[in-house]
Amino acid sequence: MVKSQVKVGVLALQGDFAEHLDVLKSLKVNCILVKKTEELSDLDGLIIPGGESTTIKKLIDRYGFEPAIKSKIDSGMSLWGTCAGLICIAEKLTEEDPDPMKFISAEVSRNWFGRQVDSFESNIKFEGIEENIKAVFIRAPIVKKISKNVKVLSTLEDGTIVAIQENKIMGTSFHPEITGSSKVHEYFINLTKL
Repeated sequence: MVKSQVKVGVLALQGDFAEHLDVLKSLKVNCILVKKTEELSDLDGLIIPGGESTTIKKLIDRYGFEPAIKSKIDSGMSLWGTCAGLICIAEKLTEEDPDPMKFISAEVSRNWFGRQVDSFESNIKFEGIEENIKAVFIRAPIVKKISKNVKVLSTLEDGTIVAIQENKIMGTSFHPEITGSSKVHEYFINLTKL
């Protein structure tokens, strides 16, 4: 159990934000759903959840979240993008849409493993977590390229990169919020405390 003095928000524009909030609550983390830019003001960390990346990015643009998130990152806020969230925070995509926010120095490919029916689970090693974790991949992206500043946190057996970190920003291709384990959330909370 992580005793937390930090406040973490989950961007609640579209996607599986409720599941992230449930995990944070189970860890006794001070947490909120974020639907307006003003709600970022006192956050120490923010999670951008999985969902439909094009829709999430359109809503981020419509409601002016990108400059507000960037300002908070510049002030030390941690950021974690899961699945569609990773697509939204990437520096570059191999596809044309959506236009990512360029918060982490990585090139990402959308829907790498195929359609929803091609979803799968895998037990993977994750840097900083002792035991293997269960990772659920649903229309998941992968990380194709990273800059030298980016640390690889996890790969599949074939070397495909599925979790990365640059300073206090991390991204995961998979959905830790639906596995019944809070280990990756605990990792993020500890990152947020730095």
